[in-house]
Amino acid sequence: MSRRSVDITPELLLRAYRAGLFPMAESRDGDRLFWLDPEQRGILPLEGFHLSRRLRRTVTSGPYTVTADRDFSGVIAACAAPAPGREDSWINPEIEALFTTLHRMGHGHSVETWLDGELVGGLYGVSLGGAFFGESMFSRARDASKVALVHLIARLKLGGFTLLDTQFITSHLAQFGAIEIPRDAYKKMLLVAMEADAVFPADPLGLEEAIHRLRE
Repeated sequence: MSRRSVDITPELLLRAYRAGLFPMAESRDGDRLFWLDPEQRGILPLEGFHLSRRLRRTVTSGPYTVTADRDFSGVIAACAAPAPGREDSWINPEIEALFTTLHRMGHGHSVETWLDGELVGGLYGVSLGGAFFGESMFSRARDASKVALVHLIARLKLGGFTLLDTQFITSHLAQFGAIEIPRDAYKKMLLVAMEADAVFPADPLGLEEAIHRLRE
C-alpha cells in the first residue's frame, strides 16, 4: 500500500508544476513519490545557451536524425534504465505512467535522437504556458543527448517559451550555460512564464535557421 495520503493524479501534477514543485521517486523500485522545492533552482536561460562549433557541426552535419514526440514512452523508459554510473533511477513505474498520461494530454514532450533507425538519445519534459520543465535525458552514442538538447532549445525559442527549468545543475548542463537561482527568483520567473502563450512545435518551420542562430 502506498504511504501517501493523497494519490498523485496528472491534474495534481500540473498544479504542482505551476506552483514550482516537482516529484521524484526514492528509487526505481520505490513505491513512494515525494515533492521537491529546492532553495536553489537550476534553469537554462534560452538566450544564454552556449553551442560549441564542434557540436554545431554534429547537429547540422552529423549522423543523427532528430524528431520530437515520436517515441515518448521509449525516451522515458531509456531515461529510467540503468546506465554506467547510474545504476538506479528516480523514475519509477508510477512516474512513467503519470508522464505518459501528460504526453497524451499534450503537456509531456520528448525529443529523440536516432542513429540508423535506433533510438540512441533523447530527453523529455513538461510544458505549461511558456515554461518547459526538463525532467531527464539519456545517451547511448556520442553527443546524442546534447544534440537533443540543442533541438529542444531551438524549438522552445520558436514556440515562444520564456523559461527552461532544469531543476538541478549538472556539469553536463553547466557547459551550455545553465545556472542556479534562488527559489524566490525562480517563482517570479515561473509566474511570468505561466502567462505566456507558448506552443511546443514538434516539427517547426525555421528549425534549421533557429539552430544556426544559437550563439557560440
